[in-house]
Amino acid sequence: MNTYDLIMKKRNGLALTEEEIVYIVNGYTNGKIPDYQMSAFLMAVYFQGMNYEETTFLTMAMADSGDRLDLSGIKGIKVDKHSTGGVGDKTSLIVGPILASLDVPVAKMSGRGLGHTGGTIDKLEGIPGFQTSISEEQFVAQVNDIRLSIVGQTANLAPADKLIYALRDVTATVDNVSLIAASIMSKKLAAGADAIVLDVKVGTGAFMKTVDDAKLLAKTMVAIGTKAGRQTIAVITDMNEPLGNAVGNILEVKEAVECLRGQGEERLLKVSKILSCYMLMAAGKAEDLEEAEQLVENAIQSGAAFQKMKEFVGAQGGNPEYIEHLEKFERAKYSVAVSGRDLMEQTDACKNLETAYLAACNNQEIGMVSLTLGGGRETKESVIDLTVGIQLGKHLGDCIKEDDCVAILYGNDKQRLANAKERFLNAYSLSPNKIEKNPIIYEVITENDL
Repeated sequence: MNTYDLIMKKRNGLALTEEEIVYIVNGYTNGKIPDYQMSAFLMAVYFQGMNYEETTFLTMAMADSGDRLDLSGIKGIKVDKHSTGGVGDKTSLIVGPILASLDVPVAKMSGRGLGHTGGTIDKLEGIPGFQTSISEEQFVAQVNDIRLSIVGQTANLAPADKLIYALRDVTATVDNVSLIAASIMSKKLAAGADAIVLDVKVGTGAFMKTVDDAKLLAKTMVAIGTKAGRQTIAVITDMNEPLGNAVGNILEVKEAVECLRGQGEERLLKVSKILSCYMLMAAGKAEDLEEAEQLVENAIQSGAAFQKMKEFVGAQGGNPEYIEHLEKFERAKYSVAVSGRDLMEQTDACKNLETAYLAACNNQEIGMVSLTLGGGRETKESVIDLTVGIQLGKHLGDCIKEDDCVAILYGNDKQRLANAKERFLNAYSLSPNKIEKNPIIYEVITENDL
């Protein structure tokens, strides 16, 4: 077996065997296959694709390239949740306390943000004193004690994925369904959960721009999880605008807490609740969606989920007083408002109108507005400002009047703030006619849909 023959085989559209895929993954991870050959292989996969079986072989080879987290010491069925990434996505901070308050163990390793997507670990570090790095023994003990821990990815999980993703990033081979699915699922399988619920984003702020592409990715990941013996469910959700009202690390923590008090923005609450429901069913705590919905609603309305958030923060060294009193969080020095009139002046058809409708959003660009303010990373070494961000007052389909506050931008540098406002205005478009709102949940994919 040699690399040249395997590149040619995939280039010619033939399916690779498990042994051949393991050879490629291990050879590249061990440094025996050079970048130029792996780049050629990835490009062949990009154009020829992989079937479900090949994609599963690739996923398992990547998952087996490093450590596998042993969660056997945690009592109960462990259900992991993963989002494919987006703007304003803080559902882990809402779902975790809900599930833990219902006695479902949540043992989650999360990442940091890079580019326009935010990272759960960065958000948690906005809480004074919160420790995102604890030992594996502490991690397991905390989940057994309070049913919830979220930490940074410290274990050597799926090192092949890190190497291959870095190469994909510079060879224009990122947006291939098999490669995306294998990247996500290799880490999820290595993280040791018994079941996996996936939040597959679709829209202008997501990898997948169309529902058909999102459905293909969802089915591919559910197929991988199923073949690997894990119950896997995918929920396809909208990312054509930010999820919730807040974009930015501390702002998103505060919004998550508001949701746990039952006061959050409609779309964010709906996505968080539906993910919680499917996680509950996967954990065997609810027989059907109706029962799960009632349990989730009770966890929020009773205050149990909010109390669990405070307990979780305290257990990892954070100050629970900040969760009880959100005004304690540090704030950015400056702010600037975006009015309805500001947006109307950007749209010829709406310049002389008293009202218009928020019609479209380049959501990836909204993420870049946060990056402009200093709330994201351009490189892994970038230092982010946890206090900056965007607070939205309007969403797609809403009627906009001249004096309405569409958004407030928060920053610590006046020039960055001015640049961010200009970028924000260019990210939205208005219509003089009423616009239908996007669905929040498009579809749920289980193994029965494969």
